[in-house]
Amino acid sequence: MANRKLEIAMAEVKPFTQFSVFLVNKPGVLAQVTTALADSKVNLVAVTLVDSQEHGVLRMVAEKPDEARAVLKKLNLPLTETEVLCVDLPNRPGALADVATQLGKEHININYAYVTSGAPGGRTTGVFKVADQAKALHVLKKATAKHKEPNLHRGGGRR
Repeated sequence: MANRKLEIAMAEVKPFTQFSVFLVNKPGVLAQVTTALADSKVNLVAVTLVDSQEHGVLRMVAEKPDEARAVLKKLNLPLTETEVLCVDLPNRPGALADVATQLGKEHININYAYVTSGAPGGRTTGVFKVADQAKALHVLKKATAKHKEPNLHRGGGRR
């Protein structure tokens, strides 16, 4: 990796809200949440689900966070909102490493990350919860002047 040239760029920066919904580990609970979102025409940009024995944590980023928030509140499930960075990555080996390396060089910790699957030759979205959001945005914006790939951005909406 030391010999690879980093390819990082950013086209736009916007705030993005991630919802973390705490679910009881029982059959049908995930279906209830995702069906409610689908019925309200809420498109999900990225989703991850992690579990423990007692509960699962569904983390998701929606195209329209205000609509997602309204649906989730109607379900009366415990949830939190967090600002995250969403990164539009090329679907190629090393794209995730480029972002992680750039943030690491600037001593910005990545608390967690997850990505969507991308089409061959297409794009994918990486979601990054970082320790210092402002610094990470500054670092990634600086990289914009040097390269054209990937499109790093924070997307659609605040609490």
